[in-house]
Amino acid sequence: MPTITESTIISGVQIVEPSMFKDDRGYFIETYRRQWFPLGREMVQGNRGDRQKGCIVGLHYHLHQSDYWYVPYGTCRVVLHDLRTGSPTDGATQVVDLGARADGTHDHRGIFIPPGVAHGFASLTDMTITYLVDSYYNPTDERGLAWNDPGVKADWGIADPILSKRDQENPQRGQIDKQFQPHFGLRT
Repeated sequence: MPTITESTIISGVQIVEPSMFKDDRGYFIETYRRQWFPLGREMVQGNRGDRQKGCIVGLHYHLHQSDYWYVPYGTCRVVLHDLRTGSPTDGATQVVDLGARADGTHDHRGIFIPPGVAHGFASLTDMTITYLVDSYYNPTDERGLAWNDPGVKADWGIADPILSKRDQENPQRGQIDKQFQPHFGLRT
């Protein structure tokens, strides 16, 4: 059985440490199971991103969509920031490294991210990230927050990142249009 730990920093974020089964052939890991997240919805779409060392993706957030991230190759630094009005952890930032460790091992942890929590990652090495989402891609639900917003106070581990045009133009938290401000507990 995996160990599933609720974040003590951001409400609703869960970190999964899966069980690993090894033998002479290699290993087997169950990276995701629906029943691990009783309050979550069914994941309906799987995505994969490959990034070269030095990239930052995000911060992005959704009003209605949850994500589950897993890094099978390389190392990434995940940055989460709670944007949800009414959340007991509104304004909190959490940083979690996923994937390969400096000692050559791999932690194989996954992370569940609820709606309204801004999320991004820095590729500390060349890396692959897979993520499951509980609703189909909807560009009207895809929002952004400036990766370098001083209120986020995140150490991305990269001094001069490679960023998409979109991520260069994301607004600061104080500039988010009220209609796109996430609220704690809102799901449709």
